[in-house]
Amino acid sequence: MNPLEQLLSLKPEKEFFIGIDSDGCAFDTMEIKQKECFCPNFIKFFKLQPVSKYARETWEFVNLYSTYRGCNRFLAVNETLRLLSERPEIKARNFTVPSPASLIKWTKMETKLGNPALIKYAAEANDTFITQTLEWSLKVNEDIAGMVFGITPFPYVRECLEKIRPVADAMVVSQTPYEALKREWEENKIDHFLRMIAGQEHGTKTEHLKYAAKGKYPDEKILMIGDANGDLKAAQSNGVLFFPVNPGKEEESWEKLFREGLDRFFAGTYKGKYEDELISEFETYLPEHPHWK
Repeated sequence: MNPLEQLLSLKPEKEFFIGIDSDGCAFDTMEIKQKECFCPNFIKFFKLQPVSKYARETWEFVNLYSTYRGCNRFLAVNETLRLLSERPEIKARNFTVPSPASLIKWTKMETKLGNPALIKYAAEANDTFITQTLEWSLKVNEDIAGMVFGITPFPYVRECLEKIRPVADAMVVSQTPYEALKREWEENKIDHFLRMIAGQEHGTKTEHLKYAAKGKYPDEKILMIGDANGDLKAAQSNGVLFFPVNPGKEEESWEKLFREGLDRFFAGTYKGKYEDELISEFETYLPEHPHWK
C-alpha cells in the first residue's frame, strides 16, 4: 500500500481525531538533531566552512527559532541559503553562497519531500547541487540514528496520550522520516497509543490531515497538536483546531493540554476565544525575521 493509500484507508474508530507532531513537540529532539546532526553536515556538504559561524546561526534561526521551525529539511536548506546570501557579513568576506535553484525547482514539483523521492530524482537530474543535497540528507539520517536515542517524551505527553486513547484516534503528523519516528515512539513504548505514524514520505502535514481525517470526522472534532508554524498552517488550511506547544515552554504546554485543553476539545468548548488566545500567545514565540535584519 502506498503512503497516500495508507492515509486514505484510515477509518474512524473513535469520535475524535488528534494529529500530533513529534520532533520538538512530543519529544525534546529538535535541539540535538538540528545542532549536532543537521547543521554540522550542512556546513560540511555545502562547503560553508569559511562562514561557518554565520551558517550555523542562520540554520538555527530557520529551524529552531523562527516561523520556519519544523519545516521540511529541503525547504530549510533553500531558506537558510537564501538568508545567508543576504547577510552583509557574507558579502564582506566575498564568499559566494551556493545557489539552491535546482533544489527549489524540485521542491516545487514534488510533494513527498523525502529521501526516496530525491534518490529517484538525483539519478535522473545529474545535477551537482541535487547530489550534494542527497548526500547531506543521507548523512543526517545516519548521524541521527547513531546519536539520537534514549530521549523520552516531554512530561505530560504520556498522560495526554492515555487521556486521548479512549475517545480519539491519534496519529503522528510529522516531516521527519518514518523510520526515525517509528524508532522513537517504539523505543519509549508509546506507539500503541497511535493509529498510524505519518512521516515526510506520506506528504505534507496539510496532506496528512486532509487524507487521514478531513471529511471523516466533523472539523470541530479534529485537533492538531504542534510546536511550529507549519503545524498551525496544516490545521488552518484544513479548517480544523490547533493546540500549540510553545517552544521553550513545552512542559507547561503539555500540562495545560492535559489539565484543560483536552477536556475543552472533547466537550466542544475549545473553538473560539480559548483557541484564539492560545494561538496569539504561540505566535509571539516564533518571529518571521532574524535579529540581524
